[in-house]
Amino acid sequence: MSNHPVGAIACALLAALFFAVAAVAQQRAAAAVPEGASLVRALLRNPRWWAGIVGDIGGYAMQVAALALGAVLLVQPILVSALVFALPLAARLNHRSISARTWATALALTAALVSFLLAGNPSEGNTTAPLRDWLIPLIILVALIGAATVIGIGSADPGRRALLLGAASGSLYGLAAALTSYVTSLFEHGISEVLGSWQTWALIAAGITGVYLQQRAFQAGPLAASLPAVTIAEPLAAAFIGITVLDERLRTNTFGLALTALAVIIMCATTIRLSRAQATT
Repeated sequence: MSNHPVGAIACALLAALFFAVAAVAQQRAAAAVPEGASLVRALLRNPRWWAGIVGDIGGYAMQVAALALGAVLLVQPILVSALVFALPLAARLNHRSISARTWATALALTAALVSFLLAGNPSEGNTTAPLRDWLIPLIILVALIGAATVIGIGSADPGRRALLLGAASGSLYGLAAALTSYVTSLFEHGISEVLGSWQTWALIAAGITGVYLQQRAFQAGPLAASLPAVTIAEPLAAAFIGITVLDERLRTNTFGLALTALAVIIMCATTIRLSRAQATT
């Protein structure tokens, strides 16, 4: 990996901007679909939603470039700024204002997530863990995702629905992130190894389901009601799989562990506050 921090920062900021624009475009497209109508069919016919997909592709390309130029712990915290980019953009397009309290909550969430990523500083783990090591953690994670999805879909409160579906979507993205490294390494052994691995199909299933649930979350309410949940659930789910399955360890001291725990509490509290405040505006 090259060490070009300025280039890495520039690419990471561009990635965050692309992700923010993509989220805003997809949320506006999904929110325009009435409850009860076919969400997938409507989105596939919407040019704005496809523009969001293009934004996601651009964001991922810039993220890959950033990681090629700098360390993960430099790039990932910067990507969190997508949330800060997305909120004012969504407010402007929807002719809404953002209150000082909402700004303070969003910035507190961003700071807590950056602290979580920096303080935790996990070591690299064993990406080739056998299926038996995956079973119990995977069952726990899938059960939590299923519960959040069922409760979210059945909720009459738009804020709660957006929050829970966003959390389920982000958790699936976190699972996909945990699987990506291993699946990518299989390509050097040939396409048959890729297609013959259960991780490949789990990755595809997690990605597709995550995208669908994210659109359902976007449909339920304003961007600030769902995007924060997606943003925090992804690293938390990835960290859960990393620690329980991939034998990753947090390279920090007692103070760092306390800071990490405090960051998680703040992340959850601010996300819930944002979803409640924005769903009623």
